[in-house]
Amino acid sequence: MTRTQNQIHRSNNQWCTLISVTLFAITFVAAVSYASNRFSLLSLPSSPWPWRWSSSSSSSLSIRSFNLHHLSPPPPLPLPPPLNPKTALYSMFHCESDACMKQNGKMNKVVSKLINELKDETLLRRSKKKRDEKLEKVESELCRARVLIRDAGTNHSRTFSGVDDSDYVPDGSIYRNPNMFHRSYLLMEKLFKVYIYEEGERPLFHTGPTINIYSMEGHFLNSIENDPNYRISDPDKAHVYFLPFSVVMILDKLFDPIIRDKAVLERVIGDYVHIVSSRYPYWNRSLGSDHFMLSCHDWGPRATWSVHSLYFTSMRLLCNANTSEFFNPRKDASIPEINLQRDDTTTVTGGQPPSNRTTLGFFAGGQFHGKIRPLLFQHWKDKDEDIQLYERVPNNVSYLEMMKTSRFCICPSGFEVASPRIVEAIYAECVPVLISQNYVLPFSDVLNWDSFSVQVSVSEIPNLKRILLGISEDKYKKLHENVKKVQRHFLVNNPAKRYDVYHMILHSLWLRRLNLQIYS
Repeated sequence: MTRTQNQIHRSNNQWCTLISVTLFAITFVAAVSYASNRFSLLSLPSSPWPWRWSSSSSSSLSIRSFNLHHLSPPPPLPLPPPLNPKTALYSMFHCESDACMKQNGKMNKVVSKLINELKDETLLRRSKKKRDEKLEKVESELCRARVLIRDAGTNHSRTFSGVDDSDYVPDGSIYRNPNMFHRSYLLMEKLFKVYIYEEGERPLFHTGPTINIYSMEGHFLNSIENDPNYRISDPDKAHVYFLPFSVVMILDKLFDPIIRDKAVLERVIGDYVHIVSSRYPYWNRSLGSDHFMLSCHDWGPRATWSVHSLYFTSMRLLCNANTSEFFNPRKDASIPEINLQRDDTTTVTGGQPPSNRTTLGFFAGGQFHGKIRPLLFQHWKDKDEDIQLYERVPNNVSYLEMMKTSRFCICPSGFEVASPRIVEAIYAECVPVLISQNYVLPFSDVLNWDSFSVQVSVSEIPNLKRILLGISEDKYKKLHENVKKVQRHFLVNNPAKRYDVYHMILHSLWLRRLNLQIYS
């Protein structure tokens, strides 16, 4: 090679090096710039993913949540709307009142600190930190599952090679995408593994109430701890890690109703996270993003604020799924509030056919419980025989029979957004009328609530009767039929059965783990 050729060769190498360094710098700056929305530690899949809070998204940066939407034929993709700051993964909180600004100022400092921690962790992973081969194996398994589920969205066949599901095949309008849900559910049964930290003693840990409106805490804890299909003893092979505390039991055993020291939650939960993060590497390696807790208590969200990573990063399974209180459907899952009256978990279902349902609308509950119910009573209490409202059901009236003989069961939110009346209505085969604000409905990433319920905004309460009468008989019969079909997903069984409420909760968790990508 001549001297001139050597100079040209060196010059070309220098240009290649310069271009490579420039591209790397641009990529690095872009990654850091978007750190609050997306980076390798807490990123969604880089390819467009089919379950979203908004169906109008073409990039992973604008994915809102995890709805299973129909993919065939694909709809045109308009420009995505701006992120809701209260549902973005890492958001800054703004408001006008002094009290709100003071509280949210504290939250904003926490968010900024967490973002910086995530930036530091990401830089360490890229430069110095040795990659976790066991975690990479778990991530690779999840990556394959994502592809299979996505492909199911365009597969019109009702069977999948290599799997058998003779028990139940999801189908019909109650699902956003039955094919994708079916494939996802089968893969969950085949792959999904949960590790439960064994630290902590009863009754604050590993147990919970199995009756009253908080019963899902106890039933989920009991079911998952005794489930050989999902519970795993080897934490290195787990997809998620369960923090098995019960907010109800902590408050019941330690909260003094006179002193009302709410810091008891902070002390117990904070100490527990400190213990597991000190003894095990799993919390620290993901900053808690693949860990989850479950609570149906009103103070469930408040309890997680005691550990900021738990509040902003971990997966929270909550009945009180209120986006105005920073419930984040990108990582948190809404679970149903079910008021069980006895330990016998055999669910009582059934009701009259549409032709025998003589009451148009029915509700019974406290009039001054929250802001929505007073409006409902103001407009309809003793105003119309077709809309039956009671604070307390009279002795000669059966609450259950009223639900079974009413066409629509009105389910307004109280002090909290969740209401056990929604599931009670589904059990009684009464079409739920949902009146709430900022409520993320249970399993709404899978279920199409519009196919078996009626949603009425607070401003439309004065027009409630007109709205209900405006539903044609054919449409009502379809709603009623779909209520009966969707029952199986809200049933509490002991032992648990496939596709029941316990497994639907697990599936909501499975979806959120699929959409978490610790290693890109």
